[in-house]
Amino acid sequence: MKKIFKYIRLNGLVFLVVLIALFLRLFKISSYMTFLGDEGRDALVWLKMLKYGKFTLIGPQTSIGNMYLGPLYYYLMFPFYLLMGTTGSSIGVALFAGATTFLLWFVGKNWFSYKVGLLSALFYAISPVAIVLSRSSWNPNVMPFFSILIAWGIWEFYQNDKFYWLAIEGVLLSFAIQSHYLGILLMPVVGLFFVIKLISLRKKKDKKIKILIVNFALCTLNFALFTIVPLLWFDLRHNFLNYKSFYKFFTERQSTVNLKLYKAIPEIWPLWQNVITRLVGGQNVQFGFFTSIFLGAAVLFSVFHNRFNIKKYRPGSLILTSLLLVGIVGMGLYKQHIYDHYFGFLFPFIFLLTALVIEVVSDLNLFGFLFSLAFSLTIIFYSVKENPFKYKPNSQMFHTEEISMKIIKESGGKKFNLGMIAKQNYDAGYRYFLEKYNHPALEINPQKADQTIAEQLFVVCEDGQCGPTTHPQAEIANFGWSKIEKEWDYPWGAKLFKLVHNKD
Repeated sequence: MKKIFKYIRLNGLVFLVVLIALFLRLFKISSYMTFLGDEGRDALVWLKMLKYGKFTLIGPQTSIGNMYLGPLYYYLMFPFYLLMGTTGSSIGVALFAGATTFLLWFVGKNWFSYKVGLLSALFYAISPVAIVLSRSSWNPNVMPFFSILIAWGIWEFYQNDKFYWLAIEGVLLSFAIQSHYLGILLMPVVGLFFVIKLISLRKKKDKKIKILIVNFALCTLNFALFTIVPLLWFDLRHNFLNYKSFYKFFTERQSTVNLKLYKAIPEIWPLWQNVITRLVGGQNVQFGFFTSIFLGAAVLFSVFHNRFNIKKYRPGSLILTSLLLVGIVGMGLYKQHIYDHYFGFLFPFIFLLTALVIEVVSDLNLFGFLFSLAFSLTIIFYSVKENPFKYKPNSQMFHTEEISMKIIKESGGKKFNLGMIAKQNYDAGYRYFLEKYNHPALEINPQKADQTIAEQLFVVCEDGQCGPTTHPQAEIANFGWSKIEKEWDYPWGAKLFKLVHNKD
């Protein structure tokens, strides 16, 4: 009976942490979720899959060049859209975050200890940045789930000789890379531990080496099937569009990436401080700076000082360190601005490292225990202090739907064009709702002006001050000489204009 109560008590804490993670992501999700151009673009894909059976071979376009990701994210989230509509894919992302929380505990417990697993799961569950990035439908937001699974797969084939996990890694890597191309940085770590295992088996003349090689071949095959085949099929039908973009990206990379490894060295500390501050420090600059130094110093001391007894944490610490080192150095080769979601593939490992350092320090002596306790409580304090619920819901989906319904009403059942004036958005969200309610906007093709230019143009303005009749935005300019017939103001700062042709 005591064992049963102990099991319930211990695992009850884990499920409580998972419930906290889910609550912080699912509470009023339709009001808090992001719904801008990218989300509208994806929703249009799912809507066309549902209405017209138009299944895609290509995924979302990247922010760099004219490259496209693979389509796996669309198929991963389509069941959620099918069951729950527009908010379904965001709910799906939130559920993946709940699963990531559980996996952090599971991996931390098996690699290190129950406490490390529980602490890392808790820190991830309440991290403001992690919350914001896991309650909206966007392909990079599922990256942490696949990266922690990939790390577990490394552990299984490297430590436990479960070589079939190597074959599974091919599929997981494909999902990670199709979430965001920075998932490529997980590949060298998988390859590194495959080589280490291969060398180890060869030295022992172990017959299992053949099984290892076969599963590596399956890993390569699975990765090709899930990643390369859809993109190749798409390229064959579209004049090798993606291949040309990839080639240009890696041959004309002056403003994107630097393949000289030593160039990443000056970027390591700024990147480290940034990711620690954003994820662990609750976005507090001073605490984030201290935490960055503390975690970095703890890692160095663990290598050079035997009092930390870090050997008992191997090989988990070896896998963890490799993932973080390759990830940070790889990010250092990227020349452009680094956004929070770029770190998605590193999220689980940052939290695992933080929890591991806390446990190692707390085991030193009484002072170490008290310091670790205070440090943990400070992380929780700043995370709760910056919880996204302190801000009012953005209601972006509802606002987009409301304006779309107004357009449908004012169009009078006649054909219309759609334009948008916004610095950080585009019109895909509005086109989604117009399509959903069976009033799609015509897209202007200057070469077929007589077929695609309607008698009315609706312009959504999100920039405050707008001059819709003279704006250079393509859909507005191609509409031709126009005048404002009607306009409407919305309390959240948006404006809607109805333009007609000026024939005077």
